[in-house]
Amino acid sequence: MIDQLINWGNSDPRKLFLVDGLGAMLSAFLLGVVLVEFEEYFGIPRPTLYTLALLPCLFASYDFFCYQKKNRNIAPLLKGIALLNISYCLLSIGLAIYHYERITYLAWGYILIEVLIVMTLAMIELKVSDS
Repeated sequence: MIDQLINWGNSDPRKLFLVDGLGAMLSAFLLGVVLVEFEEYFGIPRPTLYTLALLPCLFASYDFFCYQKKNRNIAPLLKGIALLNISYCLLSIGLAIYHYERITYLAWGYILIEVLIVMTLAMIELKVSDS
């Protein structure tokens, strides 16, 4: 399945920016609105949620800018968002560990699922950028 996604990304690498940007907007909404509204069930402090929500907003701006570019050599741009995504995952895990006494299993589930999805996308972006 990963190979199919890589082939799909290779057919038009710009599509990966669109997928990444839409996913980033979803993450920003979930973190900055939904998880904030249900903070008592997740245990992640509001300032941490807002920080984690701001980054995907910035990433989405980058993604949509890159998607609009007609640049033929988008490999460095794709590699850039992949590295930002990996950094975001590491930050998310780091903040979860920092707040480990406070966050719930529900929050751990959310974070781990998001990290799994974002890391998979980053891996695909890196593979496509190397093609």
